[in-house]
Amino acid sequence: MTIRSDRAGTEDTGTTTGVAVDTAGNAPGADPAVPQARSGECTPADLSAEQLLRAYSTGELSPVEAVDSVLERIERDNPALNAFCLVRPEEAREAAQASAERWRRGEPVGKLDGVPASIKDIHLTKGWPTLKGSVTSSQEGPWEEDSPVTARMREHGVVLVGKTTTPELAWKGVTDNPLTGITRNPWDLSTTPGGSSGGSAAAVAAGMGPLSTGTDGGGSIRIPASFTGVCGIKPTWGLVPHYPASPFGSLAHTGPMARTVGDMALMLDVISGFDSRDWMAMPTPGPGLAEAGRGEDPRELVRGMRIAYSPTLGGLDVAPEVARAVADAVRVFEELGARVEEADPGLPDSMEEFHVLWYSGAAKATEKLTDRERDLQDPGLREIVEEGLSYSAHDYLTAMALRMAMGARMGRFHETYDLLLTPTMPMVAFEAGLESPPELSGRRWTSWAGFSYPFNMTQQPAASVPCGFGDSGLPIGLQLVGPRHSDARVLRACRAFELARPWSGHRP
Repeated sequence: MTIRSDRAGTEDTGTTTGVAVDTAGNAPGADPAVPQARSGECTPADLSAEQLLRAYSTGELSPVEAVDSVLERIERDNPALNAFCLVRPEEAREAAQASAERWRRGEPVGKLDGVPASIKDIHLTKGWPTLKGSVTSSQEGPWEEDSPVTARMREHGVVLVGKTTTPELAWKGVTDNPLTGITRNPWDLSTTPGGSSGGSAAAVAAGMGPLSTGTDGGGSIRIPASFTGVCGIKPTWGLVPHYPASPFGSLAHTGPMARTVGDMALMLDVISGFDSRDWMAMPTPGPGLAEAGRGEDPRELVRGMRIAYSPTLGGLDVAPEVARAVADAVRVFEELGARVEEADPGLPDSMEEFHVLWYSGAAKATEKLTDRERDLQDPGLREIVEEGLSYSAHDYLTAMALRMAMGARMGRFHETYDLLLTPTMPMVAFEAGLESPPELSGRRWTSWAGFSYPFNMTQQPAASVPCGFGDSGLPIGLQLVGPRHSDARVLRACRAFELARPWSGHRP
């Protein structure tokens, strides 16, 4: 692998390198499904985690070079994107130097040693403030503890470069808040990256680190994955431990965001596993999550799968550009030999019941605030808190009863079908700074997230992978949903699609 500078004609303010590529635009030994540079050359910031690890192992690239490249990308692009609310370059460089020394000795730690990554500003990070996008959060700390996902990433040698933006308390499906302002989509700065993991999605899409953490209580990984053209999975609830417990209860999942399925699977493998601080965490899974994202024969990966395709999930409005792209993506699975048929699980309309659970959680999360502090909050958050305070225990239990019925219905559905395919989002990204697109002005974010939040109600694994572009050039996502505990199956199907429809060259 030939390393050369990509900064000709610019002031030299640090070490940044480029990687020689072949005539097809792929780095030597690169996975054809991995996004590559547009001009026949890419910097380390453009490489996947798996590519970086291969280059570290051969000595062709150093973690120091990779981290410097990512930090330069952040310095260049974050002012426009506002994806990071905190960047710690010196700490990142120190960690990269330590990783480089381990690789030099042939003693890397864990599975991601030296890979640059970011943490959503919902997850506790020792030594760094976790403000959750709220001016009401104390900046004093002390910040003495890592969340489980942060701890697992450190144990595996990840170089943390900073924390990514979120709407206040991660309450909505777009990313803006009174503390850090509006986060923007790298494909079109006038549009939203979605939310609530919008900062993480924008960072990954723009090459500001190949990996980032996300949380998903109603679509908050899958929505921004779809809007920004990256991969994200909401795993089976409990597979990734969550601490402190979310005020949104068992709706809230933690999962990975990445540019490739292989990276997404590898990161999920790293962050999964029992943590005693989460009293409802599942046992550490056996091997197989990382391998599920590495298969090379797409036909073998989906051989014998029975796949249902629901284009509207019971009657949701879908933009024609999205409907076309998703229908075309579904045909790929037929071509690969899976048995695909149009079928709908017949889920009931659960928006109001979801609101009861979600808004009650928001009310609980803000119960200790003073009236003055409430006045400083996102107006939309204040509104749902007021509604949440109006619900009774009977309302809550009624919502839970519908949720259990939905879970049972999906369980029966998956006795027939291994997977369910749907659009991730019914439209492409819309104007940044709005909770809903103009045609739905005045309505809550759930009015356009009907493909995502039902599967938080049922706790199933659900992933989004890029499947095309809309008429305006904005990304479109395909959602793959599996029964509970079938995370590896979902990852295999994602990998099969990625191999059949490489996302190569598609970068904002």
